[in-house]
Amino acid sequence: MTEAYVVDALRTPVGKRGGGLAEVHPADLSAHVLTGLVERTAIDPAEVDDVVWGCVDTVGGQAGNIGRTGWLAAGLPEHVPGVTVDRQCGSSQQAVHFAAQAVLSGTADLVVAGGVQNMSAIPIGSALRGADDLGFPVAYGPGSGSAGWQRRYGDQEITQFNGAELIAQDWDISRSEMEEFALASHQRAAAALDRGSFEAETAPLAGLSQDEGPRRDTDREKLAALQPLREGGRITAGLASQISDGAAALLIASPEAVRRHGLAVRARLRHVSTRGDDPVRMLSAPVTATRHALSRAGLDPADIDMVEINEAFASVVLAWQREIDIPPERINPNGGAIALGHPLGATGAKLMTTLLHGLERTGGRYGLQTMCEGGGTANVTVLERLG
Repeated sequence: MTEAYVVDALRTPVGKRGGGLAEVHPADLSAHVLTGLVERTAIDPAEVDDVVWGCVDTVGGQAGNIGRTGWLAAGLPEHVPGVTVDRQCGSSQQAVHFAAQAVLSGTADLVVAGGVQNMSAIPIGSALRGADDLGFPVAYGPGSGSAGWQRRYGDQEITQFNGAELIAQDWDISRSEMEEFALASHQRAAAALDRGSFEAETAPLAGLSQDEGPRRDTDREKLAALQPLREGGRITAGLASQISDGAAALLIASPEAVRRHGLAVRARLRHVSTRGDDPVRMLSAPVTATRHALSRAGLDPADIDMVEINEAFASVVLAWQREIDIPPERINPNGGAIALGHPLGATGAKLMTTLLHGLERTGGRYGLQTMCEGGGTANVTVLERLG
């Protein structure tokens, strides 16, 4: 068995809906971080074996294999292939997993992995809504009209909003507790921006050099004044991730590629895995997936120095915290998607970029990344800092 190393990782700033990156084509968002990765690592791009790219709602400018399109838009060699991955919100984390697995199997030595999303131009759910006239109903989710799905799950609502509400109910998480968590996310994110924590990982684009999402003026009163997304519910827009635009990329290498190209490695992928859970509750899989990953990696929660868990909704993270015994100060120490945004197909690679740089700043050894995903799955990556 060989090793899969992380050589470098970078991302764009995350633009808010209608913000600084809203008019940047997804191919150009991708090209920006791909070009930046090549320049920072000084690799010969002709030596790259594959580009594995995450994206959700692959319609319009994100259709037609955006992983390949982005590489070509960057002016990089035509003989290098590309593929686009859709594991919903975990798409680019899965892209890193596929890149690592290619390296670990010995079938590739140098793979670029990452992802992109422009949610301003292509709103969430565009692929599903675009299916209305294509012959199958989508009334309550992509399984609508499937005889097999109907037998198993009936016509239950299959949405992230329903999943977030179910988690809040099942773990008895109050709206007040979630508002406290959301406020802390904005405060941590603002503090991280002020101390320059993201500068080394961010490649400015279109006049934007910092993430646009954090709201410095939010407070408990403003959060409490928001209306719930459904009557009688606990979830509000202030307790959910922000609609965002961005891209991120990592270079994954084998020991042979490191030797041949004289690369400096920064971390190794200690473990990669994915597990599933109830697709109706949808967003609870990080709990079972984390337990599985720690067991397979031979690690205890106490071994984990830093966690990046996607803040799709406050209830998702709070439920996970109740089940996984890791001190709260190690979890999303620089804020999360409630403050910093969630550019769907890019978020997995974005979080891994932040995790790598965070471990290096703090001297931590092990970082764990996980996120909930449509369909009721969750990816988990354990990163081991080297050096």
